[in-house]
Amino acid sequence: MKSQDAASMLENVRNICLALPEAVEHIDGFGHNTFKVNGKSFVISGESDKGFSLSFKSDRETQEILLQKGHFFKTPYIGQHGWVSIQNPAGEDWDELTDLLQEAYLRAAPKRLVKQWSELHKK
Repeated sequence: MKSQDAASMLENVRNICLALPEAVEHIDGFGHNTFKVNGKSFVISGESDKGFSLSFKSDRETQEILLQKGHFFKTPYIGQHGWVSIQNPAGEDWDELTDLLQEAYLRAAPKRLVKQWSELHKK
């Protein structure tokens, strides 16, 4: 995978995550782009010889459903806490990923931000 593709995917992740209230981007000690709210990580992205990878906070129920799809896998080291990853997401995955990243944010955000988000996105 070309770094240009990874840069494009990171830009998608950045646009989704930084649109969320009080979300910030941080580069961790391993060079991963980590998105946090209130000091808690909810999305981690990186690039390796396998290409672009994206990991996000989930609950165990959602994790099990995603793992059955085949293109998601348990995140190494933190998968036992519900984290899920995807390698080199294709174009059609981004609608679902947007929802999953927003859900990850809501799992990490303090109650006041969850309430604010919920009020803004009532259907």
